Amino acid sequence: MKKNILSSSIIFYKSISFGWIKPFNFTCWHICSFSLMFMRFFLRGSAGGFSFIELLIASALILVLASAAVPLTQVTIQRQKEIELKRSLRILRSAIDSYKDAVDLGEIDNDVEDGDETGYPPDLEILVTGVETLSEGSGARRKFLRRIPVDPFTGDWNWGLRSYEDSATASRWGGGNVYDVYSTNRGRALNGTRYRDW
Repeated sequence: MKKNILSSSIIFYKSISFGWIKPFNFTCWHICSFSLMFMRFFLRGSAGGFSFIELLIASALILVLASAAVPLTQVTIQRQKEIELKRSLRILRSAIDSYKDAVDLGEIDNDVEDGDETGYPPDLEILVTGVETLSEGSGARRKFLRRIPVDPFTGDWNWGLRSYEDSATASRWGGGNVYDVYSTNRGRALNGTRYRDW
């Protein structure tokens, strides 16, 4: 029985070390390593196998370490979403600025209603569908996005919009043009800032 337990522990440990089994994060790898060392300690010190107290202590320690790994895993997932959110905002804002530059350079017509002359796009969809260029006889359409990125926290494409006339903290879109975008998630980041303010 001792040999079977030790052999199983070694196989599991090697599976993680060589990448056959991928733990949730680095902390999970530490738990597996500690468990294996703990098994070896008791197997070396006891010729008759595990006592009930030894098993109880080992199980309790592993449970404590595993429970500590859960919050760290959640933090890791949140951090990954924050990185993706920053990337999505950067992509959208870069596309909006590229549209504005193309209008200012006379490469495309500013396709907006109500005589808006800011040069910003009327909505996000036009960045994907594109706008006809003003080059003579070209008939080509210039696109600024392949697709609208998804907000990793809300899981949809419903970004908050602000027009050129809106304040920097406006929570309602004034319409007419899209000057900036923001996440509609009301949560706070790991650094304490609000996602809506990014």
